[in-house]
Amino acid sequence: MGLATAFKLGRRRPDVRITVLEKEATIARHQTGNNSGVLHCGLYYKPGSAKARLAVSGIREMIAFCREHNVPHEVCGKLVVAADDSELPRLHALHDRGRQNGLQGLQLLNREDMRQIEPHVGGVAALQVPQEGIVDYHSVCGALLKEIQALGGRVVTRAKVAALRTTSAGWIAVTPAGEFEADFLINCAGLHCDRVSELAGEKREVRIVPFRGEYYKLKPERQFLVRNLIYPVPDPQFPFLGVHFTRLITGGIEAGPNAVLAFSREGYRKSDINLRDLWDALSFSGLRRFLGAHKRMCWEELKRSFSRRLFCESLQRLVPEIRREDLETGGAGVRAQAMSPDGQLVQDFCFVRRRRALHVLNAPSPAATASLAIGEEIAVQTERELSQ
Repeated sequence: MGLATAFKLGRRRPDVRITVLEKEATIARHQTGNNSGVLHCGLYYKPGSAKARLAVSGIREMIAFCREHNVPHEVCGKLVVAADDSELPRLHALHDRGRQNGLQGLQLLNREDMRQIEPHVGGVAALQVPQEGIVDYHSVCGALLKEIQALGGRVVTRAKVAALRTTSAGWIAVTPAGEFEADFLINCAGLHCDRVSELAGEKREVRIVPFRGEYYKLKPERQFLVRNLIYPVPDPQFPFLGVHFTRLITGGIEAGPNAVLAFSREGYRKSDINLRDLWDALSFSGLRRFLGAHKRMCWEELKRSFSRRLFCESLQRLVPEIRREDLETGGAGVRAQAMSPDGQLVQDFCFVRRRRALHVLNAPSPAATASLAIGEEIAVQTERELSQ
């Protein structure tokens, strides 16, 4: 999102010098580079929300960008599957929501029709979502980097922001790569965005709580069981989408993710523990309230994290022929999820606007898909501020 914002602002204001500070040695090391590479078209999100609006416009813009820059992508469509009759009302409600959000080509399918698309899928009915797809977000970021540089901007790596100082003109960012002066600050720090906002003088009213999503991959000889994307009907009692199947643009089929509390904001393995991050999460009243309200769900997710059998049983609701021996360990991602002190997950994108600063404090999925649309919105607001 930081790269997309820099690209959009650079196109709108070629007279402005733009610097992106990246704490890692290379770009796309965290949320962007460790997600499943899905292009989300805005099916799930509350009508009228920023997520719905920006996902619908963002996927069109992302596909156009990929075509222009020869970034590997494919609009392959997906099925959202009702595993049994109890899920049919929610499937129909999802269909209505997608239509309200402006999605095109949605179709409710019976068992026979959905198996024309995914021959090995289970369930009783499905919603076909033809606008969804897959993409290589690493390549997207590489193309954005080239565009930023062509516009006269720069991306400085190994530049973790350790302190922010205000000046009469704006800001000074203190990093291991040096000090950088700026008239305007845009915080797109993802997993650390709440901490960066605190460096800028903001009170952390919402806090980033990291949830790790763990994946399996289907062994090559069993990948015929899934053609493209197969998703469950979301459970309104469960704050995440649930395990699903994704064909990767780089090849192979991914299955997952679950959702467990990560003991580090960059905790991609169970053994990754950062005591500061862990205390930051466990001492937060919001997380304690969340765990109290979702005891059963959290316990089920934790058990599934340590049991391939339970993980496989969840997958069998979508594709009954899946067997434990079909699965091999895949990667993992960490979702930067903002949570409020009352234990509620922040559902929509969250932008905090200040004089000479804008903080993006919640931008999980579908932020990668919508990044160009979000970047345009941020660029417009920044341009307005700079002209005052």
